[in-house]
Amino acid sequence: MKNINIFAIALAALIVAGFTSSCVKDLNVTPIDPNTALPENVLNSQEAFNQFLAKCYQGLSSSSSSGPDGGPDIDGVDGGYGQYFRAVVNLQEVTTDVATVCWNDGTLFDLHNMCWNASNEFVFSMYMRIFYQISQCNEFIRRAKATEISGFTKREAFIDEARALRLLSYYHAIDMFGNVPFVTEENSVGSTAPEMKLRADLFDWMVDEANDLLGSNGLSDAGKNEYGRADKGMVQMILAKLYLNAEVWKGTAMYDKCAALCETIISEYPLHNVWSELFCADNHRCTKNTTYNGDEIIFVAPQDGIQLCSYGSTNFIIFASTWSVTGKAGKTMDVAEIGISSGWSGLSLTGTFTSKFDENDARAKFWKGDFKQFIDQLRDGDGASDGWKSTKFTNINHDGSAAQAQGFVDTDFPVFRSADAYLMFAECAARGAADKSKGQTYLNAVRKRAGMDDLDLNLDNIIDERGRELYFEGFRRQDLVRFGLFTSSDYLWEFKGGVAEGRGVDSHFNLFSIPADDLNANGNLVQNPGY
Repeated sequence: MKNINIFAIALAALIVAGFTSSCVKDLNVTPIDPNTALPENVLNSQEAFNQFLAKCYQGLSSSSSSGPDGGPDIDGVDGGYGQYFRAVVNLQEVTTDVATVCWNDGTLFDLHNMCWNASNEFVFSMYMRIFYQISQCNEFIRRAKATEISGFTKREAFIDEARALRLLSYYHAIDMFGNVPFVTEENSVGSTAPEMKLRADLFDWMVDEANDLLGSNGLSDAGKNEYGRADKGMVQMILAKLYLNAEVWKGTAMYDKCAALCETIISEYPLHNVWSELFCADNHRCTKNTTYNGDEIIFVAPQDGIQLCSYGSTNFIIFASTWSVTGKAGKTMDVAEIGISSGWSGLSLTGTFTSKFDENDARAKFWKGDFKQFIDQLRDGDGASDGWKSTKFTNINHDGSAAQAQGFVDTDFPVFRSADAYLMFAECAARGAADKSKGQTYLNAVRKRAGMDDLDLNLDNIIDERGRELYFEGFRRQDLVRFGLFTSSDYLWEFKGGVAEGRGVDSHFNLFSIPADDLNANGNLVQNPGY
C-alpha cells in the first residue's frame, strides 16, 4: 500500500464543510453542507492547516471527502463524471481522434460529435471543478496569511503549495475556456462578482506567478517534496506548457523559452525504463519525490483502492475501457487480467488513432476482441460501441501481482511526466526554436523506449508521436488545437462533427463555452464567440 498520509487526512477532514461554505462564494459555486464548522474555530494549529491543504489536494483525486461519490463537494455536479480528471479526460480526449464514450448519458455524446453548447453538463462539470479548486486554494492562502497562531513554521511552504495547485487549475482554465473569471486571495469573499480576465492577460499573470514560485524558498525543489505534493518540477511543467502554447494563448510564439525550460526538466527527471510501468497499480514507484525516489513522473493525482477512491481519474479510464459482455464472435474481455472486478464498457478508441501505431509499439496496448478497428457506430443496444479498447492503464502491479483491491484502482493519474518534456523540446526544435540535433535525440529516446526505430524530426511526426506517447493523459485536444487540426477539415476522424466519415467544424469549438449558469449569475462574464 502506498503512503498517502496527506490524502488520508483529507478523507477524514474535520473542517471541510466550513471551508467550502465560505470560499466557493468567490465563483458562485454552491456547496452542499454549509456552515457546519467555522474555520476560525478549527484553524488553530499547523496540523489543522495541513488538513485544510489536504482538502485542496483531495479535490484533484476524488469528488468528495466522504468517499468516491457520497456528498460531492459541489451541488449540481455529479460526483462520478464530474470528478476533476475524469472531466479533463472527457474534454481533452473524448472530443478528439483518440476515443469516444458511447453511453447515452445526457449530452455526453455531443463531446465527440463536437456540437456542445453552453448548457452541456460535462463542460459545466469541468468549469465548476476548476473554479472550485481555485476558490479552495484562495481560501487556504487567505487564511494562512492572516492567521496569528504560533508554531506555523511551514506557513510559506504550505502557501506556495496552494499557489501551485491554483496555478494548475488556471492552466486548465486558460486552455479550455480562454477568458475566465479571475480571483486570488486578495479578493474579499463574496463581496463582488469576479471580473473576467482576458486570456492574454491571464497568461501574463500565470507566467509571473510561476516564475515567482520557482524563485521562492517556500516551494520544494523539483522531486524533493513528499509523494503527491506540489514542487518546483510541477510548476516548471506548467510554465513550459504556457510557453509551448503561447502562440495560441498569448498571440506570441515562445517556443525558445519552452525548449530552454524543457532541458532543465529533462535533466532532473530521466525517462523510466519500462513505459507500461508508468500506468500500472504501483506506478507511484515512478514518481520522483522523497517518498519513493522514482524518476519520470513529476506530479500525480493519487488513487488508492481502499483509502482514496473515485469514479473518475484512472478508475474511469480503466473500468470504462473494458468490455464485460460477450461479443458477436463469442469473445469476452477477462477484466481480471487488468485487475478489476467488472467492466463498464463504453470507452472505445477510434481507428484513425489506433492506425498511428506499429504493431510492435510497446504503447499499442489495445484489446481487439471481435471489434472492428474503425468505429461503424457509436452506440448499440447495450450502450457499448465497436472499436478497440485501451489497456494502457491497468490495476495490476508492475511485477504482475494483484493490486490491493479490484473494485477501485490503485493506479495514480500522471498529471505531468518528463516524456512530455522530451517531446515538447522536439516540437520546439522542429519549429526552428531549438537545437535540432538535441530535438532528434530526445524524440529518438522516447521512441526507443517503446521499441520503435528513429523518426524524422518534423511536425507531422511530432503530433502523431505525442498522441502515441500521451493518450488519455489529458493533452490531445490542446495539442491538436496548437497544430491547427482540432476543428480543421484537414484532419478527420470517425464522427468528428457528428458524421461517420468526419468533417471539419467551426473554429469556435477550439474553446469550450462558458456555462450559461455562470453567465446568468455574473454580469461581468462574456460568452466565448460562437456560442
